[in-house]
Amino acid sequence: MGRVGRVLAVALLSVMGVSGRAGADQEPSLWAGSWEAAPSGTEPAVPGAAYRNVVHLSVGGSEVRVRVSNRLGSAPLRLGAVTVSLRQGSGPAAVPGSMRAATFAGAATAVVPAGQDLVSDPVPLAVKGGADLLVSVETPGDSGPATYHRVALQTSYLAEDGAGRAGDEDGAAYTRTTGHWYYVTGVDVHAVTRGTVVAFGDSLTDGNGTSMDANHRWPDRLADRLRRFRTGVLNAGISGNRLLLDSTGGPGALSRLDADGLDRSGVRTLVVLEGINDIKGTPETTDPDDLVRAYRTIVARAHERGIRVVGATLTPYEGYSGYTDARETVRQRVNALIRTGHVFDAYVDFDAVVRDPQRPGRILPAYDPGDHLHFNDTGTRALADAVPLGELL
Repeated sequence: MGRVGRVLAVALLSVMGVSGRAGADQEPSLWAGSWEAAPSGTEPAVPGAAYRNVVHLSVGGSEVRVRVSNRLGSAPLRLGAVTVSLRQGSGPAAVPGSMRAATFAGAATAVVPAGQDLVSDPVPLAVKGGADLLVSVETPGDSGPATYHRVALQTSYLAEDGAGRAGDEDGAAYTRTTGHWYYVTGVDVHAVTRGTVVAFGDSLTDGNGTSMDANHRWPDRLADRLRRFRTGVLNAGISGNRLLLDSTGGPGALSRLDADGLDRSGVRTLVVLEGINDIKGTPETTDPDDLVRAYRTIVARAHERGIRVVGATLTPYEGYSGYTDARETVRQRVNALIRTGHVFDAYVDFDAVVRDPQRPGRILPAYDPGDHLHFNDTGTRALADAVPLGELL
């Protein structure tokens, strides 16, 4: 097995505490993150609407709780109702009998201050890993710009006349579709679990280039493989995100690290794939040491919480519009430091997994959706399959 297998095997072995008894319930029951969408910006809200978000869980449990965000809003967010249900089929309808009202400090309504998140009380709903949930949020008034996750790659639904519609099972009122997730930024489960891995990054982690409504982002693929180890995976990727600066991809990695990564429930390990937008963006980062210092800051902050950090080498992008030979030199130097500089607790060499051996600055054609930067469904599987789970058993 190559270096990529050995280093990530060690990292995930530490995360899961695998002792050769994969089926033994040795871990306590706790709250663990099962799904995440990091806030990436705002969009004008639809006052009086109900937003029905479709979310795909990584692991299951006996109860759930949801995180509602007004982190990027400018006014208090009034919640008229929030509900959780199992999804029936492929549309906005709920499985009959599964609809539950979420409460906040015992109340069915709540106000989320601008700049903050609010986590619901436990909701008694048994869910399975890999299940789709419907999380519906009714906003009765004009609360200003809506915090959302722009690139969901998942069809969700909107009832413009949303009064009383959050609890609808049939979904008939949800006549509009959207490719964003609104307000809802996390789902936790209460379960016997080994905790959660957070995939922290940019559009490569967010899933750009993969199929709509397929859950084929590389963290989804990793979640499929880790489910039998009762380990959740959270996707904290934001398209356009940068390591050092805020951008059109939302708050920069260092400023959002706590809220999107370290503060999430049950987190044991952070997997960081971020930095390519700093190299190819405007203004561009030309000194590899600037990125490495930021990586070390992430590691130090994670260690304060007892969280391990696995770094990923930056993947090729020759052929993309932002490519230059000078920028490629920076990428190669950053990767060399990741491989040899003991920057992270461990690393995974995603660059080696996806590069074309004949043209190492390029992604293998089989993994390229056509823009020479992101990964198609085959490419994301290759990234997730680089995790050598056989060594964990």
